Amino acid sequence: MASNMANPPTEAAAMPTTVVTMSELPAGAAVCATLPDLLYLPELVLGGLVWILVACTLVSPQNPLGWVMSVSVFCFVMTALWGLLFLCGCHSNRSSWAAADFVYHLTASVFYLSASVSLAKVTLDIRNAGNFRNYQLDISAVVMSYAATLLYFVHCILSAMRWKTF
Repeated sequence: MASNMANPPTEAAAMPTTVVTMSELPAGAAVCATLPDLLYLPELVLGGLVWILVACTLVSPQNPLGWVMSVSVFCFVMTALWGLLFLCGCHSNRSSWAAADFVYHLTASVFYLSASVSLAKVTLDIRNAGNFRNYQLDISAVVMSYAATLLYFVHCILSAMRWKTF
């Protein structure tokens, strides 16, 4: 009994061994198991849906909807490449990659927010234009665009937290 009192358990010993430290960047299958990187797939799905839904409608006016298409295509391609780079482990667990991950997701969330606001404005403007099908598709695109904005923002916050622990 006296030996237990002499060596009380420390906090490190009490922690489960399944806790993943945020000081490592995942590679390979671990990308599918860590929270910030687990958001790559939903970001791709929602970004692809925005791209498809806007492309299915009459792209008029061209200026704001062209920006929405540019943002959705850019973020779709970059997220696919970024996720692939993490999957392959090209980051070599360097802190500069954690910083770049934060900067990319911050940029993507700002881009998507501006595209979402533009798309919502265009959708409100065509509400009484007569083509109800395009209006419904645009409403769906607005919802998916704001959802993608939220995902990129959450990924940005989690990436910032990971970057700070490096």
